[in-house]
Amino acid sequence: MFTGIIVASGRVVTTTMQGGDLELGIEAGALVERLAIGDSVSVQGVCLTATRFAGGVFHADVSRETLAKTTLGKLTPGARVNLEPSLRAGDPLGGHLVSGHVDAVGALVEAHPDARSWRLRFELPQALMRYVAQKGSICIDGVSLTVNEVTGRRFEVNIIPHTREATTLGALKAGDEVNVEIDQIARYVERILSSSGGFRAE
Repeated sequence: MFTGIIVASGRVVTTTMQGGDLELGIEAGALVERLAIGDSVSVQGVCLTATRFAGGVFHADVSRETLAKTTLGKLTPGARVNLEPSLRAGDPLGGHLVSGHVDAVGALVEAHPDARSWRLRFELPQALMRYVAQKGSICIDGVSLTVNEVTGRRFEVNIIPHTREATTLGALKAGDEVNVEIDQIARYVERILSSSGGFRAE
């Protein structure tokens, strides 16, 4: 479990195909000291497991399924990535609860300045838009954000100067793909309502 608050910016150093899967080697600096083999870490919003270490680099396997459903297969050596270790008991919940299970790959439609912030407009598959609500939470490439506006298949968020500099979102260009995870609360509410025909307090 994660919060969508990025604690480090990492850099891909190796991408190695192994039997149809991919092993990523990611330079993570001081963050590596917090990780142990078997720990979960969010990489661009995708929950991966640290499998081995070499200096300031941790390695993680990316399955064929994850390659098909996320942008991780497009990473190349030198690419910058957003990193967050899994939530520990007592850690502050600064963003919102994030599982690291990507729902879809979206795309940036446009980005423009909005006072000191930047407004980003993304497009998602239509089937997921019912989970996206104005002033609700959404996770983009591992970053917890608040939805400002929803129109058709598109939604907008604002990123402050700190987020633009500290994460990969500031480098996005129109057409770039991103990993999107919808708010878990919306998913579970729909599941409860669809399976029971409505909510009833016993």
